[in-house]
Amino acid sequence: MDQPPIPFDLARMFLGDAPPLFFLEILFRTLMIYGYTIVLIRWIGGRGVAQLSMVELLLVIALGSAVGDVTFYPDVPLLHAMLVITIVVLINKGLDWLILHYDTAKRTIDGVPVAIVGDGRLLRDGMERRNIGAAEVISSLRQNGVRNLGEVEHAFMEGDGVLSVFRFDDPRPGLPIVPPAEVRRPAALTDPAVAPEGKACCLGCGTLEEAVAVLPDGLCPECGCCEWTAPVTLPGHKAE
Repeated sequence: MDQPPIPFDLARMFLGDAPPLFFLEILFRTLMIYGYTIVLIRWIGGRGVAQLSMVELLLVIALGSAVGDVTFYPDVPLLHAMLVITIVVLINKGLDWLILHYDTAKRTIDGVPVAIVGDGRLLRDGMERRNIGAAEVISSLRQNGVRNLGEVEHAFMEGDGVLSVFRFDDPRPGLPIVPPAEVRRPAALTDPAVAPEGKACCLGCGTLEEAVAVLPDGLCPECGCCEWTAPVTLPGHKAE
């Protein structure tokens, strides 16, 4: 019967039970697999992590497992690991070929763009399709330099998860997203008499409505929110 491990046994924790010469084998295994993987990555063409497609991301994950195990597990032969790595790369090349030649394969594997913002408001249907929340969309818009939803004519969530933003030539009044609502929430608007240009802006999705039709607590026809604020126009642009 195996003896239970001794807690905080430094020799076991740092060195294990392998003979000292096995550390030299780990070095050899690591250099061998690392060099072989570099050759294959050069063959398929590498890109930055932010540019990876779904197929390439899966390739990175699969290679990470295959490369990592063989470097220090003595019972994993080098040739077995190299065969696995080669098969994974060949599968990746096959999927690339399908994506290049067949639109159906591209849509299935890489996904399709989905409209997330349109005419200055968040599009709930698109957000639900991509399983993304309003806070995440608004955060991505801020990272694209957007201060107000009224700036955005269209925003699409691409197949690789990147948000493509297209601005109006002349921004409209809209929901301010700078500073973030978590830092300073826009003031609630309840009186139609003080609504700028007679408009109210939904705090949930940015929809603009006639203030007299929705205040003080009417529901937004797009998202069902009952909270409204005054739409904001960017400095240097006139409200419509």
